[in-house]
Amino acid sequence: MLKQTASQTVGPYFAYALTPQSYGRVGLGSSTMVDQETRGERIRIEGRVFDGTGAPVVDAVIELWQANAAGRYRHPADTRDHVEIDPHFTGFGRTGTDGQGQYWFDTVKPGALGDGQAPHVNVTVLARGMLSHAFTRLYFDDEAGANAEDALLQSVPADRRATLVAKRVETGGGVAYRFDIHLQGDDETVFFDA
Repeated sequence: MLKQTASQTVGPYFAYALTPQSYGRVGLGSSTMVDQETRGERIRIEGRVFDGTGAPVVDAVIELWQANAAGRYRHPADTRDHVEIDPHFTGFGRTGTDGQGQYWFDTVKPGALGDGQAPHVNVTVLARGMLSHAFTRLYFDDEAGANAEDALLQSVPADRRATLVAKRVETGGGVAYRFDIHLQGDDETVFFDA
């Protein structure tokens, strides 16, 4: 009689395949999403990933998918002819966390999509011990008016919305938005079904 195979969580091998830059290999995405010719306000998105006990997750993978500065996705389903595609911006980034659970992306601040959604970044989190990706959104704290009109953000209970809002931080080198991700616990980030 055959026995059922035990379930497996995502193992430590996934970082080698998904974030090969840290292993000296070329990857599909990186934490630098812009080049010298990318249009829009340059920003850095940075933060840390924490587990349910508050310990940093040192081998998580973070992916970003976002619209460009004009509010258009580089995707065949975004066919709005009146909004220009920036040929120097793919809208996708991927990186791993470091030994302190930190991550960062150099990107542009996305524009509004024009459909009632506030400027936002789609965030996917993968980590050891997770059977499925976790999906969330990052909103910007200096977009209060647009955030108040965003139907998805407003559908989140008021006391949990702050887990989706990145804080603007002025740095010597420019503008950064701080977005810590808590996988579980009292400060758990709100995650959505895909």
